[in-house]
Amino acid sequence: MVRVDPSLFVIFGATGDLTRRKLLPAIAKLSENGLIGDRFAVLGVSRRTDVTDEEFRADARVALTEAGWSHADAEAWCASALYYEPSGAGSDEDYRRLAARMKELDERHELDGNRTFYLALPPRAFPATVAALGEAGLNRSRGWVRLVIEKPFGRNLESARELNTLVHRHFEESQIYRIDHYLGKETVQNLLVFRFANAMFESLWNRDRVESVQITVAESLGVEQRAGYYDNVGALRDMVQNHVTQLVSLVGMEVPGAYTADGVRYEKIKLLHAVAPIRPEHVVFGRYEGGLIDGDPVAGYLDEPGVSPTSDTETYVAMKLEIDTWRWQGVPFYVRSGKRLPRRVTQIAVTFRSPPVCLFESMGSCTTRSNVLYLTLQPDEGFALNVEVKVPGEPFQLQTLPLHFLYKEAFGTIPDGYQTLLLDVLTGDQTLFVHAEETEVAWKLYSPLLDATPTLHSYAAGSWGPRQADRLLEARGHQWYDPVDAHEPHALAGHAHL
Repeated sequence: MVRVDPSLFVIFGATGDLTRRKLLPAIAKLSENGLIGDRFAVLGVSRRTDVTDEEFRADARVALTEAGWSHADAEAWCASALYYEPSGAGSDEDYRRLAARMKELDERHELDGNRTFYLALPPRAFPATVAALGEAGLNRSRGWVRLVIEKPFGRNLESARELNTLVHRHFEESQIYRIDHYLGKETVQNLLVFRFANAMFESLWNRDRVESVQITVAESLGVEQRAGYYDNVGALRDMVQNHVTQLVSLVGMEVPGAYTADGVRYEKIKLLHAVAPIRPEHVVFGRYEGGLIDGDPVAGYLDEPGVSPTSDTETYVAMKLEIDTWRWQGVPFYVRSGKRLPRRVTQIAVTFRSPPVCLFESMGSCTTRSNVLYLTLQPDEGFALNVEVKVPGEPFQLQTLPLHFLYKEAFGTIPDGYQTLLLDVLTGDQTLFVHAEETEVAWKLYSPLLDATPTLHSYAAGSWGPRQADRLLEARGHQWYDPVDAHEPHALAGHAHL
């Protein structure tokens, strides 16, 4: 069993929603599973000066009970491991006080000088916090020091380069963990196992056998309480540049020399370098209007609280990517992501080429349907491969049915992505984290789109996006697959290739 070194986990932004909903429950679960020992402590840091250790623990207890812990267990864990220190205005004196508190906790819990700084902060606060840590000397210790930075890492190529330069001024790349919680999902990691541990699929994973790849990252929610953030970001920055691009790189990357951080990250970067410049006619931007989600009426984007009535922010992006490698030349990668789509789902659909001739035409049953492999990352993690089978009896008929695997059927409850990624941070494994060059290559890929003023096509909330996104595929004789519940045999019936 993996067991982490003794260490202090320092969370900047400790009174925020991310800490409460994700970080503290994930850390507590690692502790419950015996992956974190007694020589471990969490120090919450935020600007609020009116919060004490006990008040911070009380809020954490509520978060843990909401996550399924008993009150007694939550009480015991918080009392043994949780502390709070205000950062105030972030002055030199504030950081000297923080350093003193860290030293005290290090000695009390015998943490050997090991520490993690997690920036659960708004992106605008990253530079000042990183610089303050470096100037206070907290970037070095007698043990190891690691820095975790949430997305988005910059808002364009220039800002990403500036942030990388600043971070590298105070921390080495081996200390930096740029986190994308999608990469912590078991099915994302299983994508690599699926490809590289099963020679059958890896031998088919190329332009000779694959006709197209589709990646859908859909949200049924609108902007909720994030209008102030989202209206300055949009779907391209919020989802496509990071989550979607990570999935493209994992689907398309070459076989690494070894399953190591350097090996995997190098192949992902190489793949992104091979993506051809994106043509404007291969991109569709959209914005949702009023409609129905699960039968309930919802407002359009411009009517959402906090959204500017003159906003030109997109809530939907669809595009065709072309990858100029021997493996993928001529195979379109279609990607789409948007808000207020029919349901929350992340799914990859790999369409294999149809049989070259219709063997069963003489039997009165000719099919042009392709085999499609569906890899579902959320909410029902697993995969399904649709195959053609003969329907018993007469007349001679074919039907599409799935061979499927579901994580919950095989393994029950699977760990939250944050549990996986935080354990990797604590054990020093950077495989599932984004390299500095990777962030810049991804921003460079989309820079022409960010610099242009997009034409926004309307779509009704509860639909799969604007009609123009369908035409993007129809030009090649393709169509979007509606994401399916791949474990339901009837769901794949009729999912035919045009």
